[in-house]
Formats: sequence, C-alpha cells, structure tokens
Amino acid sequence: MSSVAEQIPVETAVTEKATALDEVLRNASPSEVIESALRVVGREHLALVSSFGTESAALLKVMADVDPAIPVIFLDTGWLFEETLAYRDTLIARLGLRDVRSIKPLGDALNREDRDRELWFSDPDACCRIRKVEPLKRALAPFRAWINGRKRFQGGLRADIAVVEADGARLKFNPFANITRAGIEAIYAQADLPPHPLVAAGFLSVGCMPCSSRAQSGEDARDGRWRGRSKTECGIHTG
Repeated sequence: MSSVAEQIPVETAVTEKATALDEVLRNASPSEVIESALRVVGREHLALVSSFGTESAALLKVMADVDPAIPVIFLDTGWLFEETLAYRDTLIARLGLRDVRSIKPLGDALNREDRDRELWFSDPDACCRIRKVEPLKRALAPFRAWINGRKRFQGGLRADIAVVEADGARLKFNPFANITRAGIEAIYAQADLPPHPLVAAGFLSVGCMPCSSRAQSGEDARDGRWRGRSKTECGIHTG
C-alpha cells in the first residue's frame, strides 16, 4: 500500500493526486492513512485539525501513536465551553502531543462584525466565518495537507466523504471516513481515554456554547448543533 502511495509524483495536480491516493487508501486503517499522509507531504507540511470535542480523543490517539509531533490546530473561537478548553489540556498531557496550536479570531474582525457578541444569533454563518473559517485558513497557510475527523456515519454532507480529497491547493485526509461508532468506542476503551466532560451532561457533539445543545432521545450526535436551523456545518468543510 505504502509503495503505491509513494509512487505518485509530487508535481501531480492536487485533484489527481487526491483521487489516486483515495483509490489506494479507501480501505486502509486510520493509522495507515496518517502514515501515508506523512510520507506524501512530510511532517512540516501536514497538520491535524481538532475541535477537542466528544470524539476527538480517538483520532488524536491514533495520530499520537504514529507521530505525536504532527502539528495540531485548535480553533479557539472565543465561544467554547470551559470544559472543552480543559479537555484540550488534558489530552495534550495524556497523549504527549508536542505541537498544539490554539488559533483565535482576528480582533479587528470581531470588533468590526461582532462587537456585541450577538452575531451567532443573527447570522450564524457569518459568525462561523470570522471565528472558524478565516482562522483555519490562516492557520493552514504553511501546510500542503491536513487531517480531520469527519466520519460517514455522522450523515448529512458527511455521508459520502472520501478518505482523501482535494481541498483547493491542499490534500485533505479523512482517516475516520470508514470508521463506525463502535470503532470509535473501541479506541476509547482500549486506550482508556477520558471522555469529554460534557458527555455526562448529555452532549453528544460539542462546538461553540450558543450553538450546541444536549441530544434528545433518538437523535444523532450532530442534531444538537445549530438546533432549529437548516445549518449543519460551520463552513470549514464546505468552502
């Protein structure tokens, strides 16, 4: 598997490279996907983006077992639960993560567009743009590829994601595309990973405070995000 991935020329167009890599890695394990990403672009050009949310520890554990020095980008939006910030620090220490970068929105943008901190209510897309989309674009500028934790079982726009896809000029690796909920739970159990503190309070998916709610009986995890709105994604995966 690795030898095929290594044979793909660096100069190949990103879309063609993503298609070729996806063909090779579509049935690969999460660790094999991350190992291939390292071989294709090198650690200095690869980042993992994590929300340190309710399922994040599983992917971070797999990554740490491959290379704990891969840069991890964390978007500190200014609206996160204190429990999420504490969980970030817990996992950094527990997994030995060596390069976690907490990225914040630009102060000028907040003063210009969200001085009263009410944009999440009047225009949640704009709020996500200045607090997540723009900061991530800035954080990813030095990198040629990134890793994220989306899963097909989450449904919606995520139901058909590839293992490797093109994201503009970058490769985007989805090591957990094929994983099941049981697979996530198995990683937590085998590594004795601590759960996000808000899981016990009924949160199955945790993002920013104003736009996250407890799951109701029979709901999918992400049904608690942007409740009552047609919005299902913050924008970092749809741009």
